[in-house]
Amino acid sequence: MIRKGPGPNVSWNTWVNGDSIMISVRKLDRRAFLRGVGGVALALPVLEAMGDEVNSRVPRRFCALYTANGMALPRPENGIQEWSWFPAASNGGEFVFGKSTEPLAPFRKQLSFLGGLYHPSGPKADPHVCSDMWLTGAPLHNPKPGTYNSVSLDQVIARHTRQYCRQPSLVLSIDAGTGFLSRTGTISYSLEGRPIPAENNPRRVFNRLFRGDKASLEGERERLRRQIRLVDAVGASAKSFNSQLGSSDRDRMEQYLTSLGEVESRLIASEKWIDVPLKKQDYKHLNLDATNEGDPAEYYRNMFDLISLAFDADITRSVVFMLNREDGMGISDTFPLKLGLSGTHHNLSHAGDKAGQINFAKYDLFLSRQLAHFFDRLNSCKDKSGTVLDNTIVLYGSGASTTHNPTNLPTLVVGGGGLGLKHGNYWKQGETRMSNLHLSILRSIGVEQDTFADSTGTLPASVFSKT
Repeated sequence: MIRKGPGPNVSWNTWVNGDSIMISVRKLDRRAFLRGVGGVALALPVLEAMGDEVNSRVPRRFCALYTANGMALPRPENGIQEWSWFPAASNGGEFVFGKSTEPLAPFRKQLSFLGGLYHPSGPKADPHVCSDMWLTGAPLHNPKPGTYNSVSLDQVIARHTRQYCRQPSLVLSIDAGTGFLSRTGTISYSLEGRPIPAENNPRRVFNRLFRGDKASLEGERERLRRQIRLVDAVGASAKSFNSQLGSSDRDRMEQYLTSLGEVESRLIASEKWIDVPLKKQDYKHLNLDATNEGDPAEYYRNMFDLISLAFDADITRSVVFMLNREDGMGISDTFPLKLGLSGTHHNLSHAGDKAGQINFAKYDLFLSRQLAHFFDRLNSCKDKSGTVLDNTIVLYGSGASTTHNPTNLPTLVVGGGGLGLKHGNYWKQGETRMSNLHLSILRSIGVEQDTFADSTGTLPASVFSKT
């Protein structure tokens, strides 16, 4: 049988940026390729609806911030309960911040602590993979054939908000990339459960978010076209030899294809939005040369400032930032030492003595100071109604309470007052599925779906209300 056009065994040259790439497979349609990688077709910006309907809407945003190895929950015998990350109750009905979270006190009316949360799949998994399931709740290692995980909360939100902003989502982590299975460097997973590569370089993040001025628009268009052609060529080539690889290499190739899908999605979105002017921003306070090898506070604050600017300019409405990796992996494990504490992050998380547990709590205190800076930035950015923090739900927490213990997950929900959340509580009621909180967040963002992961319902309305 004779096919029209090039068959699966016919070779031809594809020209990208003046270079010839030999392709020996049938060329794939870009959108078909992306459907195969991501499970769904791309949602493009609805620029024809950018009149009153879109402009009158207040953006609903989501940001997930993850720290590894649990939080400081000191042993009672050490007599330092004031250093517990979870707050204490008081006779007046308001919780009392612990020493490690005192920097968050100015935001009392904009945040709630949640205790008792857990993932049912957590105790069944390798204790070092709790970050992988934090936003997915999946039983890791093949929740369905051919996948490692299931979709993360941020990507479900991105699928519903991407048509209103330039970038579907922003995935950040301390070490960038994806890491490797059971020690991933990302907390974001595609609709097909594949890890989405994260970025960690402030300058690259800035360049991706804030492209050139009007004088460079035509050059930008051509650069985007060349990149799209390159994605086509590499995507088609990679698909052809994937079946010849071993399982480990196939996993790497799937991650690569997922990365290409993310690039393609961003490129198409950028091309559609390139003529729409960005909201003017003040970038003078940024240090784009800050790195994770320098001062930890300067690095974190620059990354948080970039997130704040991206939200304020409505470039994206879905962001994740993995602040630390599990089990002593990655450069952030040394941050406590840079701060003058007595051990690495992972080692301090295992400390049982009083001095070690205080040092671990002091690292929580350091992170709380960075969060306070972030929340202050979001409060300083104004939406048409309220502040950016009012219209953003920030989820902060860990996949373990103490190291490798996947119960009573330390969880903080911040912001969202403009989305109906009412704060000021420390809520804990037995064991509650983390995915019920995920579903509650989806509903608050405006994503109306019946379930998420293994959820059994939403959290009670009193969770974010004064009692």
